[in-house]
Amino acid sequence: MIVWVNGAFGSGKSTLVDELRSRWPEALVYDPEMVGYVLREIVTVPTGDFQDLRLWRRQVAHLAVGLVEEYHRPVLVPMTLVNPGYVEEIFDALKDAGIVVHHFFLKVSEEVLVKRINGRSFAPDDPEQDERIRRWCKDKIGPCTAAVDTLPSDTVFLDGELTPKELADNVLAHAGGLIAG
Repeated sequence: MIVWVNGAFGSGKSTLVDELRSRWPEALVYDPEMVGYVLREIVTVPTGDFQDLRLWRRQVAHLAVGLVEEYHRPVLVPMTLVNPGYVEEIFDALKDAGIVVHHFFLKVSEEVLVKRINGRSFAPDDPEQDERIRRWCKDKIGPCTAAVDTLPSDTVFLDGELTPKELADNVLAHAGGLIAG
């Protein structure tokens, strides 16, 4: 099984997955950004967004399937994924492999997202790069918010302004009460 935690940058995906991982130690954590970082070292990403690479989408799905099949453990995936075609492509590949996907989207107000993004340091040794990344994350708030209506019908929307413990309780309850928390 895969628990995909989706939402805008700054919505708390990684924080929620950290909370889930502490309460669900057998779960593996898989961050598809790592696949993107590897691809950026090998090929040019014309749009600047590795999600636009078909190879990224294929590899994300393939590695997720491999993790489930090889290790027979649940997989937690913290990843912003809002392009409807990309969501369909990846989630269909997972479902075609017989993997149950629990998809959660953290809804957070724009004001809170901006505050969280401003409070993060992305490249502490490079202030210009840090600001470029911060600006890129903020530019993605609108598309992430707009995508809410295009996500799969079985997406579970959660209030991303709840505490990580409350969010983890909600995820675990929706995913079938997988562990006692």
